[in-house]
Amino acid sequence: MRVIHLASLGRFFPTLALGLIGGGLAYWLHLPLPWLLGAMIATTVASLTGIPLRSPGKGRQGVLVVIGVMLGSAFTADMTGEAMRWGGSLAIMLIATAVMMAFSVWFSHRVAGHSWETSLYSGVPGGVSTVTVMALSSGADLRIIGITHAVRILVLLLAIPPVLQFIGHVDISGTAPGLSQWLWMPDAMDVAWLLAAGIAGIWLGKFLRLPSPLLFGPALVSAMLHFSGLTHAAVPAVIIALAQVIIGISVGVRFAGAPMAEVGMAMLMAVIQALALLLLAIFAAWIGHLLTGYSAASALLAYMPGGAPELSLVALSLGIDPAFVTTHHLLRITLLVLLLPLLLRFQR
Repeated sequence: MRVIHLASLGRFFPTLALGLIGGGLAYWLHLPLPWLLGAMIATTVASLTGIPLRSPGKGRQGVLVVIGVMLGSAFTADMTGEAMRWGGSLAIMLIATAVMMAFSVWFSHRVAGHSWETSLYSGVPGGVSTVTVMALSSGADLRIIGITHAVRILVLLLAIPPVLQFIGHVDISGTAPGLSQWLWMPDAMDVAWLLAAGIAGIWLGKFLRLPSPLLFGPALVSAMLHFSGLTHAAVPAVIIALAQVIIGISVGVRFAGAPMAEVGMAMLMAVIQALALLLLAIFAAWIGHLLTGYSAASALLAYMPGGAPELSLVALSLGIDPAFVTTHHLLRITLLVLLLPLLLRFQR
């Protein structure tokens, strides 16, 4: 078994190296979110040109646990008053989600010409892993679902830096860690707390049957530990950068085996849909900013119809209220997972 794991790791190493090179180049060019976007762009281009790449596989699962622990560290006792005022923003997010999903399903069914089931699973804003598992027992086109979600996440992540610059309220320049931050490591006790949060969180996420249990379970346990003041442990910058690379690779390799000649129209429809959803998210974020007073940047990352790991990691990396963003995505994907079977039953 160990030999199999080592062989799998060896096959993944060239893909990891490509992601690190892409992230390193983006970092050298002083691009925003360099490790995430650099790795994602490099592996996406390679996948679309037919270069064989390997998925992180279980490596991504481990990264989800790390991201969950990192996100939980953003929940501190001094944010109690802020959290009590999230209700208005959560309500706006749910309304925006309903509008975005209705548009996505309509566009996919009426404009792109996909079946109702395919359109419904493709239109879910986020939760691609959970949605794909649910779609396995249906007559939906899994390839269209995968392409739609992958393109949406790709478009949203690429759009985040220019959109944040446009709407203001956040400075995404000058966020690169210094040498001392790259070299910093937590002490043994902090490492023990972080490991405990990850291990206990995996169990809790599965026990509660949370959507994306490897992400939200550790996030909940880490949040409880940090909120209670038992620990203030933080994850090192080098681990955060590696997590960004793995998540970027995970997005890029989704386009493997999808030659443009065969799926070009599906990808074009997905791009158009993603851009329309981006505009809806920007509008909702601006409304949320005006009504609640939260920054448009925080609201945008919370309302965007993308994956919770990717957008929560962006919020954490840029310091844009990760607790606020994570809470919105957890509520949204939980409700969608509960409501999706009802929508399918209603259609039938």
